Amino acid sequence: MCGRYTLFVEQMDLEERFDARFADSFTPRYNMAPGQRLPVITNDEPETIQRLEWGLVPSWADDDAGGIINARAETVHEKPSFREAYDRRRCLVLADGFYEWVEASGGDGKQPYRVAFEDDRPFALAGLWERWVPEQPETAQTGLEAFGGGDPDASEEGSDEPDALESFTILTTEPNDLVADLHHRMAVILDPEREREWLTAKDPRDLLEPYPADELRAYPVSTAVNSPANDEPSLVESIES
Repeated sequence: MCGRYTLFVEQMDLEERFDARFADSFTPRYNMAPGQRLPVITNDEPETIQRLEWGLVPSWADDDAGGIINARAETVHEKPSFREAYDRRRCLVLADGFYEWVEASGGDGKQPYRVAFEDDRPFALAGLWERWVPEQPETAQTGLEAFGGGDPDASEEGSDEPDALESFTILTTEPNDLVADLHHRMAVILDPEREREWLTAKDPRDLLEPYPADELRAYPVSTAVNSPANDEPSLVESIES
């Protein structure tokens, strides 16, 4: 499971790294959490870094509650909640680290760890995105408008389409040797040389492998990261003595 991650690289460096531009301003984040609108690059706008809500809501869902934050890479192509998005709506989720929790020694709660590259360089997680539109309530037409006698150019109050929700989920796979000590799943970090292939290939399941362990590090961080309300640079500092 990937339930929190970070992205605090400078905006200019991110735009150069991913060859895309932010649709709006970027603020460094040290504790990105489900339900927040976070930076992704979608297959239909590969030159733009936009913000979608973390927690995928399928287009056919009755409501926008209970967004799905993770999807298993092994079955994403066949599960009803993901298969259409896998075929048509893939995205790069921009990150420079993610958190995992392990049982602390002595049974004293859980200890968070951050997993990242040694130099904290940014990377792309494999993601899927969706667009959910709330169903419009039926309204009865009255007066001349119902018989074609109204002004066709007149706008009626409440006739606007309801706001759509664009959301995403992060794919997970079997852990590498490093993450296996922390959790039985890990987020899919894409090979930088093949990130765009994830957006464009017909069936890129071969990209969804565990990233090599020897290129990553894991270190303990403050339990302050447990609360999504905390979002500051100190959260990514090692607490090792």
